[in-house]
Amino acid sequence: PVLAVEVLSPSSTINDLNNKKAAYQRMGVPSYWVVDPQQPGIMVFELDQAGVYQQVADVKGEDSLVVREPFPARVVPVDLLGSLAD
Repeated sequence: PVLAVEVLSPSSTINDLNNKKAAYQRMGVPSYWVVDPQQPGIMVFELDQAGVYQQVADVKGEDSLVVREPFPARVVPVDLLGSLAD
């Protein structure tokens, strides 16, 4: 895979931010996104040349996440929630 996306829940936050992130890093998944529906927000991690994830973005609310890798995309965290944000 070129992208892994995790949606946080209170019961899985530590697992998603630590164990799963480490597993995706070991597998060489170039991009790892963590979506937090509580904030709402998106953290983006990308593998560096040494194969270690570096956080390259942290957007919240109505701010736009614009990425070119692994494919061009624009995401607004609050828009991901749809009617749940109301």
